[in-house]
Amino acid sequence: MDMKLGIIGCGKMGRALMGGILDAEICQPDGVIISDAWPDAVSSAVAELGVQAAKDNREVVEASDVVLLCVKPQGFTEMLADLGDAKDRLLISIAAGIRIGAIEQGINNRHRVIRVMPNTPALIRRAASAFAMGSTATEEDAALTERLLSSVGYVCRVKEEDLDAVTALSGSGPAYIFLMLEALIASGIEQGLPPEIARDLAVETTSGAAELVARTGEPPAQLRENVTSPNGTTFAALESLRADGFSESVRRAIRAARERSIELGKI
Repeated sequence: MDMKLGIIGCGKMGRALMGGILDAEICQPDGVIISDAWPDAVSSAVAELGVQAAKDNREVVEASDVVLLCVKPQGFTEMLADLGDAKDRLLISIAAGIRIGAIEQGINNRHRVIRVMPNTPALIRRAASAFAMGSTATEEDAALTERLLSSVGYVCRVKEEDLDAVTALSGSGPAYIFLMLEALIASGIEQGLPPEIARDLAVETTSGAAELVARTGEPPAQLRENVTSPNGTTFAALESLRADGFSESVRRAIRAARERSIELGKI
């Protein structure tokens, strides 16, 4: 029998996961039922992807074997109270900071729970995701979760205590890269390059550097040394970044994001 998939929350991440799962043919559109606080989000997904609309969250859970909870942390508690009385579903939560124990308590342990941290490159099937198991989740649940997440990119399994660090590194990580790209583009323009050329060079350099690490398997430090000639242009740039505390600034940012993830789990 085909798996019945429910999705509560049809924002960017919900839509990205939905699209990847359908493209991978893990589910058929008529086997996916969705809900969202915004009716337009539901009607858009129904029109574009052919999935089914539920009248409320309770119907999603009742009609599904697996339910993706793609709701922001701020509205998560209210959503849990609206899941009805159905039992023994697999709930996969992507809410940053919300602990598995809190979810299990919020549903009175009626369902199995897995907690996931994906990121926005899921929109182009290049996500980096990690998941952790709830107290009653099974190895079959883990395999299914890995299959679902693999439809939008890379996935790994971690302990729940590591998910705050995952959130800080990869969950929020695309924003750090975007900020660096903004600075690279602005600097290129400042040095006289046309804006479109500065943008293209910055984007291709960033993506190419990441791909070089992925394909060669070389440590980034080694690749950095390979392109740093003594007293050359790269050397001058790196010395300036070091003088400004670049590496420590990144570490502080990751710590700040991790601490906020921990705080969200206490709300």
